[in-house]
Amino acid sequence: MGITRREVCWPETWASVAKDNGGKEARSMRSGFVFTFALLCVGSLLAIVTWYMFQDDNTATSPSPRLCDGCKELIDDLLKRYSQTWKQSEENYQTFTSKLSSLCRVDKAIITQDNTPVGTKISFDGEKSDTLQIEPEIFRTFIKEHPFSNQMFNTCAVVGNGGILMDSGCGKMIDSAQFVIRCNLPPLNGEYGKHVGVKTDLVTANPSILEERYGSLMNNRRGFADSLLSYGKSFILLPAFSVGDYTPLSLRVAYTVEDFASLARPVFFNPDYLRNLSRFWAGHGLKSPRLSTGIMMASMALGACSNVHLYGFWPFANHPHRLYALTNHYYDDRKVDTKFHAMPEEFDMLLKLHSQGVLRLHLGDCQSAEK
Repeated sequence: MGITRREVCWPETWASVAKDNGGKEARSMRSGFVFTFALLCVGSLLAIVTWYMFQDDNTATSPSPRLCDGCKELIDDLLKRYSQTWKQSEENYQTFTSKLSSLCRVDKAIITQDNTPVGTKISFDGEKSDTLQIEPEIFRTFIKEHPFSNQMFNTCAVVGNGGILMDSGCGKMIDSAQFVIRCNLPPLNGEYGKHVGVKTDLVTANPSILEERYGSLMNNRRGFADSLLSYGKSFILLPAFSVGDYTPLSLRVAYTVEDFASLARPVFFNPDYLRNLSRFWAGHGLKSPRLSTGIMMASMALGACSNVHLYGFWPFANHPHRLYALTNHYYDDRKVDTKFHAMPEEFDMLLKLHSQGVLRLHLGDCQSAEK
């Protein structure tokens, strides 16, 4: 039997004692119990009220989200550099992109049937000692023409996946770019579109994502084919020749697109381009084991676009302006493997290019970024 409200405030055992004993002593005893119990009830009520008042007061006066040691000073320094009025410098842009293209020509960034004919021996950029000779079956999956070989785009938006994008309202600005590059098959549906946009001309597909989300396409591939619908006719860029295991997985992507008549167009990174790109950035002081997808895409955009805008590039756990906590990605909080990527160092490189007017970083909401 459950306990009733009456049993909580006036136990039956106490009532029985008062009834059985009778007389003045019983009434006195009953009065004492009532008085004692009343004090307990009032005391409990006061304790609860006090606790809630303390909680409300503590909430109202709680300090800003805790930052790691030295992070506030670091963010303040970055914002000081970023807050200077941005102005594009054609001279600095030409100087930097000339150096970049001398080693990393963007029209060689993607393997095509023209630049990689049957019989070509490819050296993997992640496994220097391994090679692969291109056979007709692999050759037929190559795109015929390079997407960047015949034109220079006016404006390009490179969209990283940083948590800073949430509540940014940057969707319309991103979608207004002539060419939009996204990283690692990010979600664009529902609440995200307002902040990250929906237009996609090229999106990368990290093999680890294909393994985790879609079981390496070894079984049912319908889910993967359906996920490509949100990217329309975009190019799906894969590192098919970085390491040996990536080749069959990337080919399965191409076969899935073909089997399900997807509008997406799989294309493969040229390992020579990736090797040269690592060498280029190492010459600028960036010596991480492997470049992140974000800086790879920013580099490609600088070779193919006159005006490059970066969104979602912020490698820190707190918002730059309001310091509230951010998730690592705008759609999840999966952490970056710091053994391979040097994200803060890469961001510092990109911030230097922003300060020099070579490209433009957008931090925070897009209204602030436009000022």
